Amino acid sequence: MIASIQSSLFERMVALRRDLHRHPELSGQERKTTDRLSQELDRLGIAHNCPLETGLVAEIEGPPHLPAVALRADIDALPIHEDTGLEFASTVDGVMHACGHDAHAAMLVGAAELLVADPQPLPAPVRLIFQPAEEVGTGARAMIDAGVLQDVGCIFGGHVDGRFQTGVIAVVEGTVNACSDAFRISIRGLQGHAARPHETVDAVVVGSLIVMAVQTIVSREIDPAHPSVLSIGRFEAGAAPNVIAGTATLEGTIRAQEPEVRDQLRRSLERVCASVGQLHEAHIEFHLDEGTPPLVNRQPMVGVARVAAEAVVGPDRVRRAMRGANMGGEDFSWYLQNIPGCYVRLGCRASGSPSRPAHSSQFLVDEEVLGTGAMWLAEAAREAGRTLAPPVDDGAVAGGAR
Repeated sequence: MIASIQSSLFERMVALRRDLHRHPELSGQERKTTDRLSQELDRLGIAHNCPLETGLVAEIEGPPHLPAVALRADIDALPIHEDTGLEFASTVDGVMHACGHDAHAAMLVGAAELLVADPQPLPAPVRLIFQPAEEVGTGARAMIDAGVLQDVGCIFGGHVDGRFQTGVIAVVEGTVNACSDAFRISIRGLQGHAARPHETVDAVVVGSLIVMAVQTIVSREIDPAHPSVLSIGRFEAGAAPNVIAGTATLEGTIRAQEPEVRDQLRRSLERVCASVGQLHEAHIEFHLDEGTPPLVNRQPMVGVARVAAEAVVGPDRVRRAMRGANMGGEDFSWYLQNIPGCYVRLGCRASGSPSRPAHSSQFLVDEEVLGTGAMWLAEAAREAGRTLAPPVDDGAVAGGAR
């Protein structure tokens, strides 16, 4: 891939990615990251603004009166202590780019440089979206509310993926990511002395029954052909070993790839809570925080993304399916709720290297993916722009010539 892109541009992308990697910032706090990216856009002469406290939106001009093609990269990091040993490892204690957003941002800057340097005029304007707060699932909606999709006809984005070797692009039609809902279960029983349990309503017992009962929702109520997950990750109760807890809190997540399965999981979870509460005469409150919807790629933009991918890496390195369901959430899905688009996976595993999972303290990215991603984003913008441009009336042109 390095040979397919100017070495000077590749080196600038690597330098930018490493700078961002050294100075990661959590969701909503990406101020230095925003300033650094602003400097890159200034260097390229691309007009831009900051519609929120962090993040950027930039515009590369194209033919007037045409909708723009949007390209999106996320820019936030995670609260993880880095353990990679890289010479450009995070200098911020407890914060790390463990999901590749530093690479995504560098790719989008690289794509912008490819587009502005192209002597051929763009078929449509291109809007660059450097989005904050993807990791907490709020950035895309905030950007949409700020108007970044106004006059946009379609949108494209991608994510590095260690399951694929560098140079592979997975362009999948259908569901790519699951929904990501969070829930909280508050239990109020009756506190008492551990030696007199008959005088209490034990919130630990009630909570434990809920934990065990919800394990049967996916395994016994959901069709195995429809991937779904219901997990409880936090259980807090009690303050002393000789006191039966009167209150408890459980928190967890719901993941599903179809809206109807998502709704069924919610209903079943509420039913279990109500039944266990009635069984033990405990008061239970169920609260759901609706997160990102499933991310679903649809035609015709899947076709546009594939044409662009084949132009960059060749047909043999474009995957049309991914093994196993991806139950992770991705707030790019909010953009696809509003306009057509496509979200791809960009292989980032060097040949012979082990795959390090995202959100791991040892997450690694083969930097050659920067070239793949930048070229694909630029080519997707060109290809999509051609689909948005009105067809040329050859007869009218010929008639005018006469």
